[in-house]
Amino acid sequence: MKKSIALIAHDNLKNKLVAWVKLHSQQVEQFNLFATGTTGKRIEDETGLSVTKLKSGPLGGDQQIGAGIAEGTIQAVIFFMDPLSPHPHDVDVKALLRIAVLYDVPMACNEQTANFIIDGFSPT
Repeated sequence: MKKSIALIAHDNLKNKLVAWVKLHSQQVEQFNLFATGTTGKRIEDETGLSVTKLKSGPLGGDQQIGAGIAEGTIQAVIFFMDPLSPHPHDVDVKALLRIAVLYDVPMACNEQTANFIIDGFSPT
């Protein structure tokens, strides 16, 4: 059974995440992909990869990904976080971080860590 990766990016980093997915498309396409709303649409439109799109982060998408982690349907998270901008749903982001730690799910919050995860994470 294929493993699933969640892809999330704050607004200022969506271009960077899409570029990262394009660069690693051969590896990324081996996984089931989940993403928050706008990020998922951008990845689908710009890469042609199939993405299960959840709600936008501030509208519950971060919580949906957290639920996927708790249910065992999401095995890794790539979240390009913008640490310099305020986010109205910061408590949701913190809850997602907490649930990833609680369930021992690898979570990358920057490009270098994402590279480690995609290079070392088996799709099955």
